[in-house]
Amino acid sequence: MGMYTLLLPLNLRLQLFEFEDLPWFPHVIRQGMLDFLRFMITKLNVYEAALPLLEKLLLKTGQQHITDLCSGAGGGIAGVQQALSQRIGTSIHVTLSDLYPNLAAYSYLQQQSGGALDFIPQPVDATAVPDTVTGVRTIFSSFHHFPPHLAKAILQDAASKRAAIGVFEGADKSWLELLLLWFVFPLIILLVTPFIRPFRWSRVLFTYLLPLIPFGILWDGTVSLLRIYTPEMLQQMAAQVRTENYTWQAGKAGSRPGKYAIYLIGYPEEEI
Repeated sequence: MGMYTLLLPLNLRLQLFEFEDLPWFPHVIRQGMLDFLRFMITKLNVYEAALPLLEKLLLKTGQQHITDLCSGAGGGIAGVQQALSQRIGTSIHVTLSDLYPNLAAYSYLQQQSGGALDFIPQPVDATAVPDTVTGVRTIFSSFHHFPPHLAKAILQDAASKRAAIGVFEGADKSWLELLLLWFVFPLIILLVTPFIRPFRWSRVLFTYLLPLIPFGILWDGTVSLLRIYTPEMLQQMAAQVRTENYTWQAGKAGSRPGKYAIYLIGYPEEEI
């Protein structure tokens, strides 16, 4: 496999399973996997390329509040909140939510942010968001979890309720990313685990003594790359959403390895 081939995009999409999605999967292992993802996204500033898109979306809609759906462990959202607030010149408030809320991680992020981030402790279904939930909706690194019919339902729910939405995947979806995951990430997991906060002995146990967390990260990471929708797939899906006066934009932002973001943005035109 030559270098040119490695840089080619993975244009296929396979709907395989991720351990993280399985209801019976032990919470302590899921939590450890999500904490690692949050740590890496934050340290690498993966969503740097998404910031101009989010800034534009907030300005278009006149919003200063983001409700993050499918937040997982809140990977990277603290950095996004800080950077957006700096770019726009006012404090942007972020509310975290998930079908399986990671309350420990959310409480930690709320404390670290001084209240700029808060969370909804009850489960929130992204395909049927309660009317009481307001703000621009975002989904970071999670949209690929949903098969097409559920992914479309998420977009339909946002459009039907006249809510702006930004979907972002921090990946280039290339063969090179897949090889880096297989051959570089195992070492990274072993090196950074002691530095992930909040510290948990369970994370140490299931990383070094019984390496279920590293195995889960590598499996789910591989499947994630295979499940990510390309910009073309996202645009085709958005075109099937039934609504009027609603604009969709899909594409890929970023120009550096580790700084790419595949995105889909939607907003009601009358709120521009």
